[in-house]
Amino acid sequence: MAVTRTEIAATEKLIRPHVRRTPVVAEGNLVFKLELLQHSGSFKARGAFANLLTREVPAAGVVAASGGNHGAAVAYAAMKLGKKARIFVPTISAKAKIERIRAYGADLVIEGERYADALAASEKWAAGSGALQIHAYDQEGALLGQGTVGLEFEEQAPLDTLLVAVGGGGLIGGIAAWYEGNMRIIGVEPALAPTLTKALEAGKPVDAPAGGIAADSLAPKQVGKLMFPLAQKYVEKVVLVEDDAIRASQRELWDRLRLVAEAGGAAAYAGLLSGEYRPTKDERVGVLVCGGNTTAVSFS
Repeated sequence: MAVTRTEIAATEKLIRPHVRRTPVVAEGNLVFKLELLQHSGSFKARGAFANLLTREVPAAGVVAASGGNHGAAVAYAAMKLGKKARIFVPTISAKAKIERIRAYGADLVIEGERYADALAASEKWAAGSGALQIHAYDQEGALLGQGTVGLEFEEQAPLDTLLVAVGGGGLIGGIAAWYEGNMRIIGVEPALAPTLTKALEAGKPVDAPAGGIAADSLAPKQVGKLMFPLAQKYVEKVVLVEDDAIRASQRELWDRLRLVAEAGGAAAYAGLLSGEYRPTKDERVGVLVCGGNTTAVSFS
């Protein structure tokens, strides 16, 4: 199976009964897609269902490592499909994400300080238990599932440009595969976790810093190997945003749309608000608000 427009369309039909078609809100030439309203609180539910519905799940169930959103998505999909799930998360995971995972009935293990630590622990568990490993971003199922965001957005709104937050790259890779260069794709990364930026500079996935306020969702050590050639081919550029810009984006999403987005979910909009990406006068820009797993906070 390849990550192509044809396969993404087939995946969309498969997961359609299990995921929400999330709404868009248009304000002039700016269009927001509210993927934070997806089941489990982020776009990750798409890839989770794609993986569980296309692969044989053993009696031992599934295992996943996550900063939080992927774990919640896998736990939710496993719950809905009647499968066992064990989720490994690092200590930096947000309380809201940990609570979601527990609420969906998965076995939760907190291991290490960063995503890479949780991933190593999950791989060890998978090897010993026989559980099926569901990677957060570097599997075809993840890319195909996340690519359905692009399919939906194309049906909902004509765009010139789409801004997408980047962590491991499953989301932007899947979306880029869907559009196949027919629309400008701009990646937005935290300046303290420039994972795709470093990879593009090096010509291959390489280790990058993993810090900042969005570290529980946008700070793996490396981008995925499967998404990288898609990014090289179809992502026009990547811009970096500071933590203060992400916080400002969270406040603006609340003031403007009454949306409570997590830091990673607000990062794409930060690329626009900060001026790191500057559209032309008549450019129609899409912004993906990709996650909302955070506790309620005051933006006053």
